[in-house]
Amino acid sequence: MKKNRAAFLDRDGVLIREVGYLQDLKRVNFYCGNIEALKLLKQKKFKLIVVSNQSGVARGYFTEDFVRKTHRLIQKKLKKYKIKIDAFYYCPHHIRDVKIKKYFRNCFCRKPKPGMVLKAKKRFNIDLKNSFMIGDKLTDIKLGKNTGMKTFLLLTGYGREQKKMIDKDTKPDYICKNLLSAAKIIIKGEKNEKK
Repeated sequence: MKKNRAAFLDRDGVLIREVGYLQDLKRVNFYCGNIEALKLLKQKKFKLIVVSNQSGVARGYFTEDFVRKTHRLIQKKLKKYKIKIDAFYYCPHHIRDVKIKKYFRNCFCRKPKPGMVLKAKKRFNIDLKNSFMIGDKLTDIKLGKNTGMKTFLLLTGYGREQKKMIDKDTKPDYICKNLLSAAKIIIKGEKNEKK
C-alpha cells in the first residue's frame, strides 16, 4: 500500500492568525498567502493535517466544543477555495493553571510529544520521513524532530521571538517568513528529486 506524505501544520500562528487564546470565531482569519500555500501542497498530494495544543480548554477559557466549532469554520472558509484540511488533532490537556480537573494530565498528545502525529500516521498511512512539521514555536520543531520529519519554523505568530531561543536541540531545517515560503521550498524540493 502506497504511503502518503503530509504537511503537519500548527493551527494558531501558522494556519490562522495568532490572537492569544482564541475565544471569538470572528477572529478566525488566515495569513496572507496561506490559501495559495495550501493549494500548492494539495496539488502535490500532501495530506494537510493540523496538530494543535489547546490548553485554553484545561484553563477554562473555552470548551472542546468551541475548538471543534473553530475547526468547522476553518473548513467552511477553505471550502470556498476548494481546499480541505484532511484532519484536525488537538490536545486540550495541561499540568499548569488548570481550572477544569478532567483535563489535568501530562498526556502523550501534547506537543512536543508525538501522540497526535502518531494517530495521523496510523489513520492516513503516512511516511513521516518524507513529511514536514510546520510551526511557529520550538515545541513544533521538537515534535518534528521527535517523529523524524523535516521542520519549518515560521516567523508568523510567535516565530520571531521563538527564533531567538533556538539551540542545538531545536534547530529547524528551515526558517521561513510564512507558510507560502515554506510551501514553495517543499515544492522546489519535489522538483529537484525528480531530476
